[in-house]
Amino acid sequence: MQVISFDFGTKKIGVAVGQTETKTSSPLQIVFSKNNSVNWDEIESIVNEWKPNLILVGKPLNMDGSDSDMMEKVDIFYKKLEKISKIPCEYVDERLTSFEARESLTEIKKDLIDAHAAKILIDQWFNNNE
Repeated sequence: MQVISFDFGTKKIGVAVGQTETKTSSPLQIVFSKNNSVNWDEIESIVNEWKPNLILVGKPLNMDGSDSDMMEKVDIFYKKLEKISKIPCEYVDERLTSFEARESLTEIKKDLIDAHAAKILIDQWFNNNE
């Protein structure tokens, strides 16, 4: 099964892809906001190109498990993504994914932090759904 994940941010969204048969994932790209809003044309293009069976979206939680301030924006993104793609979507706890991505990347690849955080979302989903 093909999986795609989005690590939502107001300025940029990290995107990664994964395959359940091989349990592999890769950072794909960063989608930059357009005029201070989500670049839906690019998001739709990615979904149409990869044709995932499942879409994962990082759920921004505080360390105590409560919703973060960003959750409202992520929820809007999630609902619109679900509506336009007509593909099942799931939230994945994204606590510490950006931190983990920063820690694992060399200085040269720092511009890929958001895409790598999206990759970590897929890896966490794999671990939780074995």
